Amino acid sequence: MRPDEPRSARGSAPAPAPLTAAHLTVRVRILTAVIVLSALTVLVAGASAFWLQSRETDARIDNSLARALSALRVVEKENPTTDVPVETVEDVLEVAVRNRVPGKNEGVIALLSGRLKWRAAPETNAIRLDTDTELIDHLSRLSLSTSRPTVQTVRTSVTEYRLMAAPVRVDRDPALGLFVVAFDRSAEMRTLQTTFLTYSAVGILALLGISVVAWFVVGRLLHPLRLLRDTARRVTESDLSERINVSSNDDLGDLAHTVNAMLDRLERAFGSQRELLDDVGHELRTPLTIVRGHLELLDPDDPEDVRTTQSLALDELDRMHRLVDDLMILATAERPDFVRLAPTDVGRLTDDVHEKARGLGDRRWVVTSRADVTVSLDEQRITQAWLQLLANAYRFSPPGSTVWIGSEVVGDRLMLWVRDEGPGVPASEERRIFERFHRGQADRSQNGAGLGLPIVAAIAQAHHGTVVVERPPERGSRGAVFVLDLPAVDLVDGDTTVPDRIADLAEHH
Repeated sequence: MRPDEPRSARGSAPAPAPLTAAHLTVRVRILTAVIVLSALTVLVAGASAFWLQSRETDARIDNSLARALSALRVVEKENPTTDVPVETVEDVLEVAVRNRVPGKNEGVIALLSGRLKWRAAPETNAIRLDTDTELIDHLSRLSLSTSRPTVQTVRTSVTEYRLMAAPVRVDRDPALGLFVVAFDRSAEMRTLQTTFLTYSAVGILALLGISVVAWFVVGRLLHPLRLLRDTARRVTESDLSERINVSSNDDLGDLAHTVNAMLDRLERAFGSQRELLDDVGHELRTPLTIVRGHLELLDPDDPEDVRTTQSLALDELDRMHRLVDDLMILATAERPDFVRLAPTDVGRLTDDVHEKARGLGDRRWVVTSRADVTVSLDEQRITQAWLQLLANAYRFSPPGSTVWIGSEVVGDRLMLWVRDEGPGVPASEERRIFERFHRGQADRSQNGAGLGLPIVAAIAQAHHGTVVVERPPERGSRGAVFVLDLPAVDLVDGDTTVPDRIADLAEHH
């Protein structure tokens, strides 16, 4: 690289990106929004109040000036002290100035023929209008040009005045007079400004207090989000057991509950995936080993050995095919489209399953109860589960024995059951027989993979139901009773009440 190339081209570290709104934490952004809104509220409230108070101050000054003009009109008619009519402009101005006692920030003067003639005796808080030469010059010009009373605002280098200037004329007196009452508007507004400066200081302190309180309140409100963040960081593919501790019932609490439910679903999904992989590896290894061993020992020159090995390999491949099909059913059992609910005639379904069960083998297949109702369920999946229970009853019952089948409604539940006269299920295995690849004592000599009952349990669970095994109600009876307990959703049977009509059919359950 050439030495004259810029440093940035030599692979130096890039400058850090400037801090933007996207990099600010939610806590800071919420706090900023709260402070800005609070500041705007204080500002708008203060500005509105200041404007209203300013107008009120001007209105108070104008009312005082109007009263001064009314008092002047009285003096023009007669002297309030002697009740004698005044005869000259000079007398009117003198009486009007003497009778007007200036208030706070107020001054009174009178001009005769454009020159200052009288001023009111200043009180402690009164102002001296005669010392402001700019004001006097303005009033002198006004006294020679105006013929009507006027209220106006005049600004000089000294201050700003709000004044009333009234011309005075008397018959038979050619002199021109001007009576002036003025308020120092800047001084009046200064008091108001001092009040609102205090308001501003209090507002700033309030904003600081709001900021401190909001910082802790927002932090407490966002605590579930921080827990969510920390939990998400700790969650890995191998460990999905982390959950968020929920201590509130607000929207953030609902979010935490939702995330916990999502983690539960993910944990079940990953667990099912690992379980499926373990099951496939465990169950497929044996037939593959058997096929490989026989192929390695195969004598190509011996036709009988070839036929035997071929038959054995095909049998093992058929068993692997059935195993894969069963595993696929279990793998899709968690999907929402695993079952497709539709109105189903349970009575007709019972007859169909009974007819199909007769083809399983030499048993006495007996229907002991038949629910003539219509229930919302997946007919194909329920038929698959029911026939699986019947196939198990056939496998584990002696030839010529009886297998009972029935359907009934108890309350708001639909019961589909199978009873056989086999050896039954030991109490120690009643829970484990629904686990994948578990073979009971009576099944260990069979060729099943131990997936039949787990498939039945998965179909029942997809219908929001369960499958249980029970003992026959008669004391000393052999066999087992398998019951599919399903919700009787959308149960329809014309105008009759189905539970009342069928409750008496539960003699074998």
